[in-house]
Amino acid sequence: MKLNQLVKEPEQLNALALAYMGDAVLETYVRYRLLSQGKVRPNKLHKEATKYVSAKSQAKVLKLFFDKGVLTKEETSVALRGRNAKSGTIPKNTDHATYRYSTAIEALFGYLYLTNQEERLDELMERSFEIVEGKEGENESGT
Repeated sequence: MKLNQLVKEPEQLNALALAYMGDAVLETYVRYRLLSQGKVRPNKLHKEATKYVSAKSQAKVLKLFFDKGVLTKEETSVALRGRNAKSGTIPKNTDHATYRYSTAIEALFGYLYLTNQEERLDELMERSFEIVEGKEGENESGT
């Protein structure tokens, strides 16, 4: 049995629980991506990873997803639940709006993982990596 099948009714989880899971999912994808690119030095790995997992990067990705209509209605609903969730604490190094958007995309990734939508999760992760890496749009013209 897969781990993501152990959570009963993931659709019913609150947005912060989804974001908690999504944070771990994103971290795993990022680590895999960096290792697959041949990056293996620990301090370099950490520095590179922060480009992908920072609240600022996550907020940028979600805003572009919204602007370009990338998300389905269901995904948009989950992301908005995440954005509107009241977390209680906000890190000192980011503003309230940025943190809310980063929570939103983490909630979306957590939701997709827990509902076994692996292909869609892979697709959105790849698109988010392209945005963070400044390659956004390169694949849209068939190149």
